[in-house]
Amino acid sequence: MKKALVLTAFILSAVYSSFAQKSDIKELSSNGAWCWFSDPRAIYADNGKTVITGWVTNDGTIEAASLDLASGESKTKVLFPKMQFDDHNNPAFAILPDKNILAMYTWHSTKKGAVYNLTSQPSDIASFGEPVVFKPTTDQLLKDFPRETYTYANPYVLKKEKNRIYSFGRWTGFKPNMIASDDNGKTWHTPRVIISPKEFDPNNRPYVKYFSDGKSKIHMIYTDGHPRVEPTNSVYYCYYEKGAFWRVDGSKICTVDELPFEPKDASLVYKPSGESGLAWIADVVADKKGQPVLLYTRHPTETDHRYQYAWYSKREKQWMDYEICRAGKWFPQTQEGKVEREPHYFGNMTIKPSEPNVIYLSRQIKGVFEIEKRTTYDGGKTWKIQAITENSTLDNVRPYVPRGDGTKHNTVVLWMQNKKYIHYTNYDTSIKYWIDK
Repeated sequence: MKKALVLTAFILSAVYSSFAQKSDIKELSSNGAWCWFSDPRAIYADNGKTVITGWVTNDGTIEAASLDLASGESKTKVLFPKMQFDDHNNPAFAILPDKNILAMYTWHSTKKGAVYNLTSQPSDIASFGEPVVFKPTTDQLLKDFPRETYTYANPYVLKKEKNRIYSFGRWTGFKPNMIASDDNGKTWHTPRVIISPKEFDPNNRPYVKYFSDGKSKIHMIYTDGHPRVEPTNSVYYCYYEKGAFWRVDGSKICTVDELPFEPKDASLVYKPSGESGLAWIADVVADKKGQPVLLYTRHPTETDHRYQYAWYSKREKQWMDYEICRAGKWFPQTQEGKVEREPHYFGNMTIKPSEPNVIYLSRQIKGVFEIEKRTTYDGGKTWKIQAITENSTLDNVRPYVPRGDGTKHNTVVLWMQNKKYIHYTNYDTSIKYWIDK
């Protein structure tokens, strides 16, 4: 009898610990949203003691925030008031050589240009200066193209290129572009279109995710275009280093001066065949050997989203590609009598950069999107699952782990919780976080 009581007490203690852990979910903002193509949308600063992040509010204001991981204290700072009500405009962040922070963002598909703010005190978002709007001059390749627009910003600093800042976005011709600055963002070189089919079509818009080692490489995964538009939508990989773009096996695609290259010129990760489904992309990092690890989705149907984990085996000279799970359908709340405009908006996934065998994902469980931590010890064949949110009444989507030096500290996972999400221009969402201890 005594042993039974002890066992019961142990079980109850374990259950209580699980629920106590769930109570550690905090709210960073009651009003904020982000997309997943402007990154890093969160970074570690101050030697990993602070998280810097940002979002778009439901009146279009661009905000930055800091979170002190020791005290739990958070602060917010308005970067650009009432800019545009659109979740594509969230800021992305980079730490400059002087430890000040660059925040960069754009309007969504307008000709207004790109925007940046700089801090004057390291890690102190209160010291962000006024927004600076700038318009990168048009790539000479497409100088006569009339539909020059700006969407997304992805800034990275490469130490081995004398701390040059690179930023990537969907700009000239709705194609992936790159610009560079050698003076901490005060001036920018002429943009270059990176990827474009030979038959130039402004309706074709490759989507790209980026990851930098902060030293010499910027890794990229991308698609042919939007899965709603392209008849087949594959996933490709390449990386930038030393003034050129390279395939996963180290063979050269082209130099910067020879840009653009065609989508098919890079390394093919996945090509749809039969009913395997159109692809979209979620995240990419590099492992300790510098080899890419990525997350992407397959969509056999618009209501059947499949999550995939892929990494490159240098020994096997091929991609090791495994299904993680079925994730359900789209998360936008389709209005009655309306056709869903974004049926490929999946719950989303993110990789822990310091441990690429650990991922955090959002999938539909009992009709609601929940956040899970998943860990693999066999390269993605099987997964250990830990629920972070459970029995939620609101959808939890688009999780993200901050980039940068956070390896000596607990991992922070941030995500959106949707009070309402009809469309990327019609939402009422909050930003939640959980510290993985």
